[in-house]
Amino acid sequence: MPNRGKSAQNPPHHPHDKGYRQLLTNKKTFLELLQTFVAEGWVREIKEGDLTLINKSYVLQDFSDKEADIVYRMRLGGSEIIFYVLLELQSTVDHTMPFRLLQYMVEIWRDIYKNAPEKERRRKNFKLPAIVPAVLYNGKKGWTAHQSFREYQSGHEQFPGRLLDFSYILFDVVRYNEEDLHRAANVVSSIFYLDQTLEPQELGVRLRKLADILKELDQEQFRQITVWMRNVIKRKLPGTLQKEIERVLDETEPREVEKMITNIERTLDDMKKQTLIAGKLEGKVEVAKIALKKGFTVNDVAEITGLSVETVLELKKELEN
Repeated sequence: MPNRGKSAQNPPHHPHDKGYRQLLTNKKTFLELLQTFVAEGWVREIKEGDLTLINKSYVLQDFSDKEADIVYRMRLGGSEIIFYVLLELQSTVDHTMPFRLLQYMVEIWRDIYKNAPEKERRRKNFKLPAIVPAVLYNGKKGWTAHQSFREYQSGHEQFPGRLLDFSYILFDVVRYNEEDLHRAANVVSSIFYLDQTLEPQELGVRLRKLADILKELDQEQFRQITVWMRNVIKRKLPGTLQKEIERVLDETEPREVEKMITNIERTLDDMKKQTLIAGKLEGKVEVAKIALKKGFTVNDVAEITGLSVETVLELKKELEN
């Protein structure tokens, strides 16, 4: 195939891509994703042993710093099927998604066709594998792009049954209901629930709600959660807090759920206290500057604000310069 995609050795650049890609290259977890969030009969027929990860990316070079993909091959009912999942983990919806997916699907078919022996390609019964496309999206706003390629074509209403068409599965992370995620009680649903967090303090609350579920996971499943948190969730936090969360995760032994949650809660509480202290100090500094501009003495300003005389003197020097 043309050398337009990333090589399998080049990791995706986006932190969410790395976290989700590591998660879903585990066959058991990928099957869990399908069976938890795709309500179609054929999903129940898939067994973990049917899946083979294709260690190759078909993402075009133009998008290689923005996205990653996951490709699985399997046989279902005697037919070869390929699952193509694009990790669309940007902040906004891309309305060109149907066309982008088409390009990736064609690249897969081109690759398969090119690598098939010519004699085999000429046979009457030669067929390309079916490709089931999917998009995993975790933006804050709901997904609004067309989900069928037919709708992406102008005037499609005039040519029923004549135009190229396909629809893709959508995993819209932040739109899943909290109750449904808790009911699923598995690795993927827990990660989706954590990925819905918007504020640092919410992480502790959500982890505490997941505690019973996390305790039931085996060692490998719990490791998947912590690896994902290391790659994704900590980057939702302020820089100084990221290092603390990383330290907590590093010090957490397999399945030490309670210890991990308690330490993360303590870290988040410490950050909140530091933020409040910093906010109060900033407020005192602003009051001191106003008072100095109005002609109050250094001693009076120190007494009014509670700042030290040395600190007020430094502020006065700043104002004079």
